[in-house]
Parts: sequence; C-alpha cells; structure tokens
Amino acid sequence: MKPLRTLSGLVDFDCAARWGSFKLAAQELHKTPAAISQQVRQLEENLGFALFIRHARHVTLTAKGQELAVVVARMLGELRAKVGALQGGDEESVLRISTTHSFAIKWLVPRMHRFTKLYPELDIRLDSNDAPVDLEDDSSDVAVRYGPVGDGDPALLFRERLIAVYSPDLLAPGQAELTLADLPNFPLLYENSTESWLQLLNENKALKGRYDFSRGYSHWGVLAQAAVAGQGIALVAYGIAFQDILKGSLRQINCRSAPFGSGYRFLVNRSKENMPKVQRFRAWLVAEMNEMQRALDQIG
Repeated sequence: MKPLRTLSGLVDFDCAARWGSFKLAAQELHKTPAAISQQVRQLEENLGFALFIRHARHVTLTAKGQELAVVVARMLGELRAKVGALQGGDEESVLRISTTHSFAIKWLVPRMHRFTKLYPELDIRLDSNDAPVDLEDDSSDVAVRYGPVGDGDPALLFRERLIAVYSPDLLAPGQAELTLADLPNFPLLYENSTESWLQLLNENKALKGRYDFSRGYSHWGVLAQAAVAGQGIALVAYGIAFQDILKGSLRQINCRSAPFGSGYRFLVNRSKENMPKVQRFRAWLVAEMNEMQRALDQIG
C-alpha cells in the first residue's frame, strides 16, 4: 500500500469528476486542460490506481474514482465552509445543521421558515445525511439524529410512535374512514421490515388476517410519500407523517400503537453549545417538538 504523501491534484480531480471533462474543469479553475490532465495523472501515480477512463471527448470515473470523488467532495466542501467562516468572521451568523434525509424533507424543511423568520440574520446550512456525524470535525454545529432513545436522556427531543396512515384517495365513494378491518384490502407499506406491522397487528389482536406486505421502503420519508400517493396503507413514524396529516394529505387509522423505542436526539458540537445561535435553534426545536407531542397526546 502506497501512502498518500501529497494532496496536490485533489481540487483538479474533484472538479473534473463533477464535470466529467478536463476541458470544463479547466474553464472553472482557469487552467489549461493539459494542466488538469497532468495533475490528475500525477495524483493517479501517487495513489497507485486509475481515477478516470479517458475517452475521446470526455472522461468517466472508475469504480475507485467514484468512491474517492464522494470523499473528496465532502472534504473540500467542509474545508471551503470553514475557510469562508474564518475569512468572514461569521461563525456566529452561520448555523450548520446536520440531520437525516427523511427528517429534513418531511419535518424540518417544511417548518424552517418559522425559525428563519425569528432569526433572519442567520445563514442556514443544512446537510441531510443518514451517515453518522462527527460534530468535533467542525463541519456541523448541531445535529438531529434518529435512533433508540431512553428516558432521562438530556438529548431527547421526541419519542416517536408508529401510526397507520392512508391517503383519502383510498376511500370508496361515501366511505368516511378506513379501519383495521380494511387492512387486508390494501398493500401494507413498511420501512425496512414488516416486524413493526406485526407488532401493531398483535397489539390490536388482528394477526389472523391475510395481509399484503409487498411494498417496503428504505426511508421513512419515501414511505410517507408512497402513502400520500395512495400506494397503500403505511406504518410510519408520527413525526414524519405529521405535516401531511395537518394538511389532510394523510389520515390516521384509529387503533392501538405498538411499543416503540426510537426517537430524535439533539446533538451539539461541544465547543459551540453555548453560542447564541445554537441556544436559539435548540429552544425553537424543543418548542416545535412539544407542539407535536401535544397533538400526539390528543390521539391517545
């Protein structure tokens, strides 16, 4: 294994990977295509493997090149953000938030305008990524992460509950609502595993029915959107479906919930937890979560 002794060429590589062209990368970086090609070639020699497949009019990434491009793009993005903050002295005016895809799309983004209306001076940088976040690398100030939660956890924001939801489009003419008895008539949508559906059916003494578990999804947000589109009845986290329920895009089946031990936690870069921007965002987030909790308590 050859150690990487220089970072020379990484910027050129990142640019060429984004454009799929040495010529276009050269235009962005104000260099010649030959200079870009030479930098990339030297980087390949240092690494010991090819990054691009050269074609007559363009270049394509190799499999290893694709993997490296993802890492380099993230690294350079974090570096540029940090340099920009240091150059502008705007550490207090930029709030960098990391959260998961589903939470960002279905919960945070639809209501983020409320926070920015309160604090218009803040520049929001939102990174939606399901990968674990390292808050000590200074690329994020705060993070909202989904996972197992316990009572007494000071980072706990909201303990989730799974609910069965459906689009009003599934109602037959004159039908007021769907009930547990209607479940065998529709595909039952789930996230990753049918286990939670089986727990809910068991909780409601309805395991003996014949059910269609034919549609699984990898993310809560995609699952909720499938339900909104009328593809079946979904068992989804309440927080993810909350906005669609408020809008009337989804309705909830009245039934007992199964025990569920996951929720959302608020994580913070320890060197920044006392900064006003972090304190303000935390307070706003807690208030929004408490409002959602009150709505959840009303449904029992």
